Amino acid sequence: MKRGYKALLDEANAAIEAVSPAEASQLAGDDDVVLVDIRDIRELQREGRVPGAVHAPRGMLEFWVDPESPYHREVFASGKTFIFFCAAGWRSALATKTVQDMGLTPVKHIEGGFGAWREAGLPIDLPSEKAG
Repeated sequence: MKRGYKALLDEANAAIEAVSPAEASQLAGDDDVVLVDIRDIRELQREGRVPGAVHAPRGMLEFWVDPESPYHREVFASGKTFIFFCAAGWRSALATKTVQDMGLTPVKHIEGGFGAWREAGLPIDLPSEKAG
């Protein structure tokens, strides 16, 4: 293996901006900021969602971001600031680096991901079977 995941994460983290869950929560109140959850739909169904976050599965992200793609989503052409997150911050670090390399700016990611968001006691919409 020439470059394993640790090297890729180190490279990504050196090139992108990370924000704490508290910072992300505060920024999310701005109309020019979009939180983007890249977790798999099964993770959202099991763990819950960050209120107001856009779901963009990691496997489709590049296709949704690229305006030349037949799968492009208009939200990514909005000119807003995008803050990506996954479960623990690894996938979102790699994803943030990738979309930044594609030319999407400004972009950030939540250090520690959804797990850190939850641990910080920030709002979560629980799955229906866990609510109540």
